[in-house]
Amino acid sequence: MNNKKDHLSRRPFPAALVLAIAAAGATTAISARAQGSVTLYGIVDAGIAYVHNAQGASGQNQSTLVKLSSGNLSGSRWGLRGSEDLGNGLAAIFQLENGFNVGTGALGQGSREFGRKSIVGLASATWGTLTLGRQYDPLVDLVQPVTADGPFGGVFGTPGDLDNYDNSLRVSNSVKYTSPVVAGLQFEALYGFGGVAGATGSGQTYSFGAAYSNGPLSLAAGYFFANGGSTLTSGVRTWASSSDSLFNTVINQGFASASSIQIVRAGGSYAVGALSFGLAYSNTQYADDAYSTFHQTAKFNSGSAFLNYQATAALRAGVGYNYTSLTGPASAHYNQVNLGGGYSLSKRTDLYALAGYQKASGRTLDAKGASVAAQASIGDFGVSAGADNQALVVVGIRHKF
Repeated sequence: MNNKKDHLSRRPFPAALVLAIAAAGATTAISARAQGSVTLYGIVDAGIAYVHNAQGASGQNQSTLVKLSSGNLSGSRWGLRGSEDLGNGLAAIFQLENGFNVGTGALGQGSREFGRKSIVGLASATWGTLTLGRQYDPLVDLVQPVTADGPFGGVFGTPGDLDNYDNSLRVSNSVKYTSPVVAGLQFEALYGFGGVAGATGSGQTYSFGAAYSNGPLSLAAGYFFANGGSTLTSGVRTWASSSDSLFNTVINQGFASASSIQIVRAGGSYAVGALSFGLAYSNTQYADDAYSTFHQTAKFNSGSAFLNYQATAALRAGVGYNYTSLTGPASAHYNQVNLGGGYSLSKRTDLYALAGYQKASGRTLDAKGASVAAQASIGDFGVSAGADNQALVVVGIRHKF
């Protein structure tokens, strides 16, 4: 009996059946490819930086700093993004994006696995896109593209990136709607849940913005508000919001106990042949309450201008200027100039050089609310000067895949 079963099991399949199974498998594979896709992508950006005036180990002396610097033009990252066609112009989408330091391999964005972005949602060419997760706010999506941040990165940014010029913050636990582009106009709205039972407003974030593009002209503006939450350490607020904080350097770390962040940003750019130039303005306010170490709303007004020149298909150059003033509990002023250049070796690899100089004046507050002399910190580079001026030069390479 067992021999009969063995004999039957060795009988070949009919040729027609084999061909039918193969054809069905091929059709399924082709259908899967047609209905959905997943893409692996990334950027690896690293360079050598020289900083004149960097706060030394004692926290007081000024030193020269030479270091390997990651993410100078673009934050180093790798990610996965994909979509599935659901029919009738509707698609399911997702994106997971990890940030890391090239020099050390360490995770970025607070050591999150997908700290740059993690979203899932639905997209329609007719109705727009709805996403949920950790993502950028409308000011980053719509206003940032008309600034010099795009071609030359955060070194050109506002001192200390105090207004999120270089997207230092993301919003977790958020839902965002992005409209389709209609006659050059697009708008976005975002809400981040605070997640505190019985206190809906604690830790919440909301933002909205709009952009218009018509040929060489691009304009954009937006509003951002984040509540700092109700977490206290020794009676002082510790930022606990659906939004990341912006208090990363000496420019604004004296206001880390703020009850909220409010940002209004607007910008525009215009292209004439190989030349493009633009202007931007932001008003950033850090509000105080009984749990803050400062006792008057801190207001930063910042204006910037840039001029970029695409000399050839491979060679580009740019110059930028930023003026920022602090009023309220203290009075300080920051003047910053920047230069940038880049050369494309291919569509995916380029070499670059960046330079900046910043001069600070007046007085600001330290983390304990005491009045101190204003220090310099160029753009979003994140190095405190320990002095009222700072100079920076970076040369590097960026590869996209």
